Amino acid sequence: MAHRTDDEIIAAQPDSVARTLTVDVADGLRHTAQSLTQTFPASLENLWEACTDPERLGKWFAPVAGHFRLGGRYVVEDNAEGTITACEPRESFTLTWESAGDESEVAVRMAKDGHHARLTLEHRFTAEADADFWTQFGPGAGGVGWDLSFLGLALYLESRSDEPRDAATFDAEPAHDFIRIVSDRWAEASRLAGTPEDEARAAAERTTAFYLGEDAS
Repeated sequence: MAHRTDDEIIAAQPDSVARTLTVDVADGLRHTAQSLTQTFPASLENLWEACTDPERLGKWFAPVAGHFRLGGRYVVEDNAEGTITACEPRESFTLTWESAGDESEVAVRMAKDGHHARLTLEHRFTAEADADFWTQFGPGAGGVGWDLSFLGLALYLESRSDEPRDAATFDAEPAHDFIRIVSDRWAEASRLAGTPEDEARAAAERTTAFYLGEDAS
């Protein structure tokens, strides 16, 4: 079977990911868990190496450095850093995600899915219930970013191209459409998690504008 073009992968990607969001507010804190699950056309071994080998991570995610072992520290260039807190080779790993003064947790699980491999990423974080950032952007702030990473991984595994993260590539309308669509998907996840629909949609509009470099006002 011939490989799909990059535009075909981008167009199909929003429907290739299952997204869930849970929000629990208690004692003035908002506990949030958002997850993405996708089956990729790769073996479990190939998927594991693509997500844990620094050289391969740099081809679809971002330049990553550090000590890739249990208890080791890592740094994602211009993004986040943290500690690897759990690891079961070719099954799962968990790490702290420290960015902009906040700390959260990212858990990654992998499993065979027929001849392919399934990846689930869950991002869990706790913040003040009335935090301005959540009110302004909702789950899309992080969710769209993870969706872009899953897109990068899909492009890398199927077409062996690098993640389309540079400005020239994201000027392309298919990529802009992708951001708009997945931002709307996170708005719907937010609504299902209990956010009033008008607030969820307004946050999604601001998130979309942010990722596209548009005026969010």
